[in-house]
Amino acid sequence: MNLEFWILDGIQNLRTPAADVLMPFITSFGNGGVIWIVLTVILLLIPKTRKTGLILAAALILDGIFCNLFLKNLVRRIRPCDINDAIRLLIPYPSDYSFPSGHTAVSFAAASALYFAGEKYLWKAALVLAAFIAFSRMYLYVHYPTDILGGALLGILCGYLGCRIVQKTEQYKRKI
Repeated sequence: MNLEFWILDGIQNLRTPAADVLMPFITSFGNGGVIWIVLTVILLLIPKTRKTGLILAAALILDGIFCNLFLKNLVRRIRPCDINDAIRLLIPYPSDYSFPSGHTAVSFAAASALYFAGEKYLWKAALVLAAFIAFSRMYLYVHYPTDILGGALLGILCGYLGCRIVQKTEQYKRKI
């Protein structure tokens, strides 16, 4: 048995009826990145937080391109639930590939964008939610640990790049 299945199967030993309800609820926050898109819109609507909203928007766009359009289709990794179908899925079967975890990537892109934007408190709450979403994907047996790690790293990179793009755009506008 490889290490990734050993970890996933170990997580399955933590299953409880309460967690079986809670984990699909937590993972739903990452569905389509909707919670992060809503947060972006809210930040964009408030003049004081508009720059943070732009950074978050840039990070989410980059994540969507790199994760969902490029990496998932390049790697084409099948999901653990395809290999071990003895685990009863608590959510609908995901229709895309496994690597990297899109839920994790978008969540970490948002948390890191908020961090790089200088949000003192909001990034911490986003990071906690991102970590719970990432764990839920393994609990639900739809991602390998390396999918989660890859998604987190990609998300952090997108958060950083989103911040740099907005900063460079502002510098360019000042020069004109």
